[in-house]
Amino acid sequence: MNNPLKTRNDVIEALNELLEPFDDKFDDELSGIELIATGVGYGGKTASIETMLRLLWGLVPLEVNQINHPQSKRVLKGIINGTNPDHEQYWGELTDFDQLIVEMSAIGYMLLLSPKVFWNPLTEKEKTNLVQYLHKVNKVEAHDCNWLFFAVLVNLGLKNVGRSYDQDVITKNLNRIEDYYIGDGWYKDGPDAHVDYYVAFAIHFYSLIYSIAMEQEDPKRCKIYKDRAKLFSDKFVYWFSDKGQGIPYGRSMTYRFSQVAFFTAYVLAEVDLEDIGWMKGVILRHLRYWFKQPIFNGDGTLSVGYTYPNLHMSENYNSPGSPYWSLKSFLIVALPENHLFWTTLEAPFPDLKEIYNDFKTEQSIIRDGEHVVMFPNGYKHMDDHTHTAAKYEKFAYSTHFGFSVSRSNVSLSEGAFDSMLALSEDGEYYRVKRKVIEKEYHDEYIYMKWQPWKDVIVNTWIISGLPWHIRIHKIMSARDLKLTDGGFALESIPKGKLLALPNEYECYLESNEKSVGVIDLLNDGIIERVQANSNTNILYPNTIIPSITHHKKPGEHLLIHGFYGALNENVESYKESAVYYDENNHKFHLNGKIVKINIE
Repeated sequence: MNNPLKTRNDVIEALNELLEPFDDKFDDELSGIELIATGVGYGGKTASIETMLRLLWGLVPLEVNQINHPQSKRVLKGIINGTNPDHEQYWGELTDFDQLIVEMSAIGYMLLLSPKVFWNPLTEKEKTNLVQYLHKVNKVEAHDCNWLFFAVLVNLGLKNVGRSYDQDVITKNLNRIEDYYIGDGWYKDGPDAHVDYYVAFAIHFYSLIYSIAMEQEDPKRCKIYKDRAKLFSDKFVYWFSDKGQGIPYGRSMTYRFSQVAFFTAYVLAEVDLEDIGWMKGVILRHLRYWFKQPIFNGDGTLSVGYTYPNLHMSENYNSPGSPYWSLKSFLIVALPENHLFWTTLEAPFPDLKEIYNDFKTEQSIIRDGEHVVMFPNGYKHMDDHTHTAAKYEKFAYSTHFGFSVSRSNVSLSEGAFDSMLALSEDGEYYRVKRKVIEKEYHDEYIYMKWQPWKDVIVNTWIISGLPWHIRIHKIMSARDLKLTDGGFALESIPKGKLLALPNEYECYLESNEKSVGVIDLLNDGIIERVQANSNTNILYPNTIIPSITHHKKPGEHLLIHGFYGALNENVESYKESAVYYDENNHKFHLNGKIVKINIE
């Protein structure tokens, strides 16, 4: 797309480009849109409804100014059909934990922000059908997480158009969501859940929509939401590089540019007008980054994937239309041309520390120029979502090297174990950290204890940093083990240029102005360059992972490894930032600093 993405018209043009492929996909008799024939856990009919309703996240802010986009009329016709119990395309009854609970929130959003286009044209019978269908959301059970906000949005929408709504459901759900709040602007996505992008593009996003709608009637709660959003913005900004990339981390990565949806709601809610300049920069740089990526299917629709089409890394709930959740970030088009957001110049980030430790989320975030890496401290629980270990339990998550998702656990190539320690008894069937049983979070290092088998205990210390970080593994095992510690995954172009500096106990690789490396600080491992299976990495279709392998008998063992990752630097530059271990004094030297850890 040849679009500078600087002005409101540019952003509207980008939105129209995303909507255009649907021009020939509507049928006046249908109540959904069918795309490619990939499957999803909740089936094809619901997926088609999802695809159609998710377009509302882009159409609704566009219609705040009554554009009367052709697709708005088509989606509205689909809603009329789907909520008419006498129509052959009637959506049917709502059940507990139904995916339609999620998608109905877009209708609430529609009634809340653009009723003149999406409500006023309906006949009285059509309005009655829609209201009766929306009330179903108050009678079913939703997952105990951000899902509770969906009924809130539906009821707010009903309230906004003067129809009956359930205040008790609004109050009950908002009170339950309070239990997720952990302080300093952060939530968990549920009572025992992860801290990831759902905090931003779900809980905070909906909280700010509530604040816009209910500021006069519920000023106390709205002020709390805005105050928390302000706290959160000061921390969440660390998840983005100077060029706009978000750190790939957690589930639902196919929602792509929804990563900045929080900032768009923050601006619309006017939380703090002094932040508009740098937030405008974050939002527009982020969109520019995404529209340079090959993220589209052959028909121009958004693919399931991340920087390229990739079903392998998707969730069980990712249908062909799921990526249109990303349209949430187009909320900014609701702002008129003369709004401060559009008249203010883009600004760089506020002053950010190179090393940021967040003790609430137990995440260290390191910035080295454009490169940003998160070092999380792991979780004591798992969930039922796909590839949890790859998405939450790696030792490092990078804006520029991404993370990989295993094809299987039967070999290093299929496992693609970047930023992980993989353990095997026979060189096949590897295990990795899936959760921790103990952990500590410190200014200069993090500690995790985990068990891949009942008779194998791994104690891991991570000294975070860039371009180097150090991992220490103390292993107590009753088994013969092959252990492989993987570094950052480097883009590897088949038959392309790949520079390497291999030595007996260290290896450095360079490709496309990025360089990675590993070093065994105890000099007893084997250096490997693992050519990962295609399409395992979230950023690049082909990668190579520098790794260190050890073969250990039953007993207690110590592994100490250094890992390197940098941008726009020749591999020779690693010599300028020495990393080593002072065994006598238990001191670790990296990136010009000294860290002491007692690992006895």
